[in-house]
Amino acid sequence: MSQNLLNKYVWLVETIYNAKYITFEEINRRWLDDDISEGLEIPKRTFHTWLNEAQEMFGLVILCERKGGYHYYIENAEEIKQGGLRNWLLNTISTSNLLMEHRQLKDRILLEEVPSVKDHLSPILAAMKTDTTLRITYQSYWRNESSTFELEPYCVKLFKQRWYLVGRSPHIDQVRIYALDRILNLEITGKTFKMPKKFDGVTFFKDFYGIIAHENAKVETVKLKVNAGQANYLRSLPLHLSQKEVEQGEGYSIFELQLCPEFDFQQEILAQTPDIEVLSPEWLREEIAEKVRVMWEKYQTKK
Repeated sequence: MSQNLLNKYVWLVETIYNAKYITFEEINRRWLDDDISEGLEIPKRTFHTWLNEAQEMFGLVILCERKGGYHYYIENAEEIKQGGLRNWLLNTISTSNLLMEHRQLKDRILLEEVPSVKDHLSPILAAMKTDTTLRITYQSYWRNESSTFELEPYCVKLFKQRWYLVGRSPHIDQVRIYALDRILNLEITGKTFKMPKKFDGVTFFKDFYGIIAHENAKVETVKLKVNAGQANYLRSLPLHLSQKEVEQGEGYSIFELQLCPEFDFQQEILAQTPDIEVLSPEWLREEIAEKVRVMWEKYQTKK
C-alpha cells in the first residue's frame, strides 16, 4: 500500500471521528479544503472503497445513519478514546503525515528518541506473528553477567521511550518482562509454541501504572491529594485508566485510583513531589515519606 493511500484512509477516519456525524457532501467539502485533495473531489465509489479499507485496517465500525440525511459515524469511537493499538496507529500515522507536510521545519520540530526500536522490534513482531520462540541473550541492569535462554514472545509494550517484551521462558515457566535495549543478541529459532488463550496483554497490565506487573500484586485504592495547578495536568493526562477526581477544595483536588502501586508508580509520584501527597493506603504513604526523608538527608550532607 502506498503512503499516499494510507494518508487518505487516516484523513477519512479523523474527519468522521472529529465530526461525530457527517454527510458525504460535508466530507467532500472538507476534503477540497485540504491540500491532500489536490483540488479533486472524492468519487462516491472511491469513498466507499476507502471506508471499507479503513475499517479493516484500524478495526473500526463505520456506519451510515439514513435518517435526516445519511450521516456517517464511527460506532466504536469509544475504543479510539481508550487508547490501544488502533489509537496509537491513528495518532502515529496522522502525526507522521503532519510532519511530512511541514518537513521544511525539521530543525524546529524536536522529537524524542526511542532507541530500543531500531534493532529488535522487527524480528520480535515477526516471531509473535507466527508464534515462534526466540533465543535471546539478555543483560539485566541488576546483574554483572548476561544469560541466554529461549523465550515465547507474548506481547510488546511501549513505556517512557522504551519498548518491552513480555514472554514466557520454558525453563523457568514464568511470564516475565524484558527491556529491548538490554537484549544483546536475538534470533528466531523456528520452533513454534502454543499461545495461551487466556493471555491478553491489555488485561495483563490493566491494574498497573507502567511496566512492572506480576500475578501476585494486590489492587488497592490509592488516594492522592494534588495541588490545583498539578491537578490540571492529571485531568488532561491521567496516571491510570481508573483515575477519578472525587473531591475539589480550595487549592487542591483529591484523585482516587484502583491499581497495584508498584515501584514505577511510586517513582512517578516522587517525580511530581511536592505537588502530590499520598493519603492512602497508609503503607504507601509511609514508603513515599521514607524515600523523601532519604532524599532530604542526602541534600543535607555538605560536599
